[in-house]
This record gives sequence, structure tokens and C-alpha cells, in this order.
Amino acid sequence: MTLLRPTSQNGVRMEFTADPELACPIAPVVDLVFSRWTTPILWTLNAYGRQRFVELERRITSITPKVLTQRLRQLERDGLVVRTYHAEVPPRVEYEISELGRSLAPLFAHLTDWSQDNLGRVATAREAYDARASRQDGRAGVPAGRR
Repeated sequence: MTLLRPTSQNGVRMEFTADPELACPIAPVVDLVFSRWTTPILWTLNAYGRQRFVELERRITSITPKVLTQRLRQLERDGLVVRTYHAEVPPRVEYEISELGRSLAPLFAHLTDWSQDNLGRVATAREAYDARASRQDGRAGVPAGRR
């Protein structure tokens, strides 16, 4: 079942569905942008500009070369990263954030502001929850999420 909502602020008609997996209009964006390594790669390319593979590897120290290669290929496929091959000896490949990728900068800025304003509150809520759960279960000292 599809329900129509009146036009949004930008004039686009939004459709809503009873299917929970299709109900959230930002779900595809979350899947695209917020996978484990996508955000650090895009952040690095946005902050430092054009980078060679080894430079990215040095800046994102916990990523393996295999995973970095896979994520860069996917980001290139998605249009968020541009790969430039230079036919030199030795060959040189550089990566940079695309205009489409750059358009995510305001989103990242808002999320940065939100995290600075609220992550302390999240930590406090988790501690309170874990304390309540420990008292209820009689397992003091073991966080509820780790049992």
C-alpha cells in the first residue's frame, strides 16, 4: 500500500509506504554513505584533497589495503570519488572526492555538530541504562549490551 503526502518544501511529491524497509526515504543514503569505511575515506579526501593510495592508507591507519581498494572502487562506482590514472613510469593513480561527494560536506558538518553536542548525553544514557539493567538482572558490572 502506498500513501501520498502533499508536496514537500522543494516541490517533490513524497510517497510513503506501509513496507518498513521502504518507509524511510534516507535509508539508501545511509547505506551508501555510512558504511564502515566510506565516511573516513570521504572525510580524508575532502580534508586533504587529491591523494594517492598509499597516502590514504597512511592517513586511515586501521584500514587494510584490500578493504581500501574495495571501498575506493565502490565509491568510484557510486560517483563519490574520482580515480585518475597517470600513464607514467612507474604508473601513478590518484583519488579525489567528486562534486557529488563534496555535496555531502554540509551533512557531515551537521553530524559533527550533533556529535559534539550530544555524544556525552548518549554516553550518560547508556551508563544509566546499564546500571538499571544490572540491578534488575542482579548482574552488577556487566553492561546489558554485552551479556
